Amino acid sequence: MRASTRRHVLAAAAATTAALLLSTTPASARPAPPARVAPLDADFLWGVAASGYQSEGHAPDSNWSRYVSAGGTDDPYLDSVDFYSRYRSDIDLAAKLGVKVYRIGIEWARVQPEPGKWSEEGLRFYDNVIAAITTAGMRPMLTIDHWVYPGWEVDRGGWGNPAIVEDWLANARTVVDRFAPSDPLWVTFNEPSASVLNELLHGGLSPTDAPAMYDRIAQAHNAIYDHIHNVQPGAMVTSNVAYIPGGEDAVNGPLINKIAAKLDYIGIDYYYGISPDNLTGMANLTELWKNPLQPEGIYYALQHYSHAFPGKPLYIVENGMPTDDGLPRADGYTRAENLRDTVYWLQRAKADGMNLIGYNYWSLTDNFEWGSYRPRFGLYTVDVLTDPTLTRRPTDAVAAYSGITRAGGVNPDYRPTRAPAACSFVDAIASCADPVTVPR
Repeated sequence: MRASTRRHVLAAAAATTAALLLSTTPASARPAPPARVAPLDADFLWGVAASGYQSEGHAPDSNWSRYVSAGGTDDPYLDSVDFYSRYRSDIDLAAKLGVKVYRIGIEWARVQPEPGKWSEEGLRFYDNVIAAITTAGMRPMLTIDHWVYPGWEVDRGGWGNPAIVEDWLANARTVVDRFAPSDPLWVTFNEPSASVLNELLHGGLSPTDAPAMYDRIAQAHNAIYDHIHNVQPGAMVTSNVAYIPGGEDAVNGPLINKIAAKLDYIGIDYYYGISPDNLTGMANLTELWKNPLQPEGIYYALQHYSHAFPGKPLYIVENGMPTDDGLPRADGYTRAENLRDTVYWLQRAKADGMNLIGYNYWSLTDNFEWGSYRPRFGLYTVDVLTDPTLTRRPTDAVAAYSGITRAGGVNPDYRPTRAPAACSFVDAIASCADPVTVPR
């Protein structure tokens, strides 16, 4: 069947499903949309996010550096945006936004370059970064594993090797013992399902080993969770999920179920939405700027996990908008508009009783998006391939985010620039039977 025909069939099926839902589901108790949105509490955690390999540069030997050196990416890695040398000025830019949280990754390959040996230089680098974050009045959010592991672990078989769990835990315990005194928020594994997919796509894992990788990630998460709480009583620990419209429970559910008892908050990464009128949304993995944006979908994603984990704190660990090499988007959506629209739906979610405690914008600066510098997500844009000074140039979202953090959200009378999509697959039943609306 041709792709266009398949899409028409899927669209017709989706429309039929929506009609059935609307005709058979009783009236919902969703609150009416408020004429004015209330600001978020003063203790709400506004933040920014980045990862180590994507932004630091000066990359040590790792699974990803080997993939890049073998020519497996569109762009050379170079030194990315050189956060390694420029972390103080980048942290200062974040502080000027008024955010309270700065998320970074602690690169296993940088701190443990050899089996059984940790690099004091690598650990001191993160000492200095975390000290700069706390001195600037922000709280660090530390990611232990953001898809990158040392080259020597590649030689041992990577996640296909059962012994990686104890190797991973040895490093993770070292990281936790070193940095827990700074009272960070913790992310054990970034987007585990995406990590498995990356390993499959880049040859680090055979398809038959994929189920075992999930089991090993769950084993490692559960073990380090206990260690974190022994070292840092009252710690907040998660493993964030990349929210999958139309397939969240199928894709992320199996792992979440294995670690559900050891999640202090639910970390959610939300970027894209899909509706019957655009069924190609998540199919585009190389041209991210073409995927449809549905800012109201963040409400449905939060609703999904507020139902799955009643009362559990929810945190948007990543959210942002891609552009093509810094060019305007074809749909005309600006970064500032998308940010304000998204924050409106955060305020709506909080007002409707969801226990939302924080939001991180991805990312502070453009960076190496796992193979290419072309997708741009940064509040500050950086032309890595053409600007040897790596100047951080503010986008329109810098002023927008600064205003949001000062006010606790968008203005009370704000109305989104994009209307909610009909029957978003972010949560098809809720959005078809009981859609969110905006007051006229």
